[in-house]
Amino acid sequence: MDLRVLNYFLTVAQEKTISKAAEVLHLSQPTLSKQLKDLEVELGVQLFTRGNREITLTTDGIYLQKRGREILSLVDTTTNNLTHNQVVSGTISIGAGETQAFQLIAMIINDLRQRYPDITLQLFSGTADEVKERIDQGLLDFGLVIDPVDK
Repeated sequence: MDLRVLNYFLTVAQEKTISKAAEVLHLSQPTLSKQLKDLEVELGVQLFTRGNREITLTTDGIYLQKRGREILSLVDTTTNNLTHNQVVSGTISIGAGETQAFQLIAMIINDLRQRYPDITLQLFSGTADEVKERIDQGLLDFGLVIDPVDK
């Protein structure tokens, strides 16, 4: 199945007429009709019930519409991920209350640095209230505290 023809099918399903879909797709109506008929032959199922003014999807057509949307969405996502160099970078400011869990935080940060070398991590250690104050001032992205903080 050709992705281009799958897109044609989805457009016809959305527009509910071949003539409107052909207009949207900038194709002639006979060309679009032939592509759809060839798709039905290729799949061995009837995708549409053709009426006087509109077409309706058969059960197989509804299934292909659902899966077709998923397929084209996945293709778009994959293409975008491969064509746009998505380097994770920037600065993350983390505050933590003084706790023994800071060793665990240090291990996680070490792992992050290895996975994402373009990330800069800034650490602040202080009381729960100091961490909250720095978050409120916009100096920290997030904080980890054990004790409750004053509002």
